[in-house]
Amino acid sequence: MTHLALHTDHYELTMVQAALRSGAATRHCVFEVFTRSLLDGRRYGVCAGLGRLLAMLPDFRFDEESLGFLASTGVVDTATCEWLSTYRFSGSIDAYAEGEVYFPGSPVLVVEGAFAECVLLETLVLSVLNHDSAVATAAARMVCAAGARPCIEMGSRRTHEEAAVASARAAYLAGFSATSNLAAGLQWGVPTTGTAAHAFVLVHDDEAGAFAAQVDALGIGTTLLVDTYDVEAGIRAAVAAAGPALGAVRLDSGDLLSEARRARELLDGLGATAARIVVTSDLDEGSIARLAGAPVDAYGVGTSVVTGGGVPTAGFVYKLVAIESGSGWQPVQKRSAGKHSVGGRKSPVRRYAGGTAAAEQIYVGGPAPPRAGERPLLVRVVDDGAVLPGPTLTASREHCRRSVAELPQEAMKLSAGDPAIETQWERVPT
Repeated sequence: MTHLALHTDHYELTMVQAALRSGAATRHCVFEVFTRSLLDGRRYGVCAGLGRLLAMLPDFRFDEESLGFLASTGVVDTATCEWLSTYRFSGSIDAYAEGEVYFPGSPVLVVEGAFAECVLLETLVLSVLNHDSAVATAAARMVCAAGARPCIEMGSRRTHEEAAVASARAAYLAGFSATSNLAAGLQWGVPTTGTAAHAFVLVHDDEAGAFAAQVDALGIGTTLLVDTYDVEAGIRAAVAAAGPALGAVRLDSGDLLSEARRARELLDGLGATAARIVVTSDLDEGSIARLAGAPVDAYGVGTSVVTGGGVPTAGFVYKLVAIESGSGWQPVQKRSAGKHSVGGRKSPVRRYAGGTAAAEQIYVGGPAPPRAGERPLLVRVVDDGAVLPGPTLTASREHCRRSVAELPQEAMKLSAGDPAIETQWERVPT
């Protein structure tokens, strides 16, 4: 991403200019990222984007061209440009592990350092975490609805080209098996898959010729798209081209429930008993759940997953919660109606009962007291400005699987409802 530091809001820089003049720029502060509610009645959220954010952090710099733009347009004055020219984040960041579930009030990211250094990260932090966590949350719900059947992310054509890569990564983190996006394969190691679209069938003189060409090029294990003209004729042509060892057929239109049943019966009758049935066509968690009783082997999901299942942001905010004073940390908080925050440094833990998550316990004002049945949630990811080695995407994917599996069964409901576990607050002595 070019000029990464300019992917921010104008007022972040004007705040820095004013803080440099007032002396507040160097004041030690704590900022937190949290959401006040789970949007659209979701019962849990999934943290995603931390790996991308940490990969960007070392490149968050103001180069000569960026500084020239800021000076020539009068966004900030010369003194502020000089300060920005040497900007390097030198503070610390603690975060929920990528793939961890979160709830209202969960401090999923805690940034500590000088005010001016921390405030500059606000827009970058929120743009990454809000997008990726929205996609991962939607993807986790789809994975839950799909059960043991794999979901494939294929929404690149329904979003911005850079968002497509981030979406593929977030969906994989949340349990999707593969993506159609090759850049996600290169940059993040997400498995890629895909065969052919309707255009490939249409460019040939007939369906039989198209299928023969695809099998010749890709082998009998390929997936043939059988609904360009007539599904029954397409399945017969597919088996004729690949034989009974045909890998799979794809259905992309019509009533998928009835079409899948007819396809399974016909494939079995033609001897292709091991051929899989892949369904696509504007799927979401609801339509996936309705297909639970159909003979479907895999789902291809596009628009719904890359747009967060209709909820394209996690609703995270980035708020100042504590400032250093002569007597230690002084809590600060917004008191605006409907937008209040809880002041003070926080230590969140997940409380368990019988191995199942029972509460999001957030200790305010000091470290969490040692108590049985509680798991600390924050992990140090940046120390004195240095990004610390973190888990692989594969490891984060497994962390997500475990974190979701710990939730009570109520969390698996797709209908709108209250958060699966309650967020509880407790002040501790400083």
